Amino acid sequence: MKKSLIQFITIIPLALLLCLTFSCQRQGEVGITEEEVQAIADRVLEIWNEGNLDLIDELYAPDYVRHYVDIYEDIVGIDAYKKWVTDTRTTYPDFTVIIEETIFKDDKIVSKFKVTATNTGPLNTPFGELPPTGKKIQFLGVTIMHIVDGKIIEDCIYFNQASVLQQLGFTFTPPQPPESPEEKK
Repeated sequence: MKKSLIQFITIIPLALLLCLTFSCQRQGEVGITEEEVQAIADRVLEIWNEGNLDLIDELYAPDYVRHYVDIYEDIVGIDAYKKWVTDTRTTYPDFTVIIEETIFKDDKIVSKFKVTATNTGPLNTPFGELPPTGKKIQFLGVTIMHIVDGKIIEDCIYFNQASVLQQLGFTFTPPQPPESPEEKK
């Protein structure tokens, strides 16, 4: 009895130690792999640089949403995204994206990109269509992609739209303070 009690006292701490050891081990990482990130990046570049819209159906979820920091309405759905790419490539037929850096973790991909393009197509603005300026633009931006089941379900895009407009020749006039009663006289 004494021997079995000693064995029991020895086995219990050992079993607890083993359980604790295995439960504290890090489980395998869940998320996309470097190879998957590269494949996604290559296809996104083919969409933007070559205008291959067929890849959108393959790469993006049907309920895809694209957020731009400077546009108040999101682009929702594959058809709206195809129109966005087509309109952009009409305004800038030589639209070229280069991915400069990518970081990924779990189901997110963050990329720093550089765009170069020449405005040889009409500019669609909130005030109507403007003729092409013929000017070249260049800007850096960041995108955060959310991937679920191998498809992009959401993008958040950040770049300096004011810089792009200045490169196209737009000027900005700050608001003027209201006239004081003395100035009106």
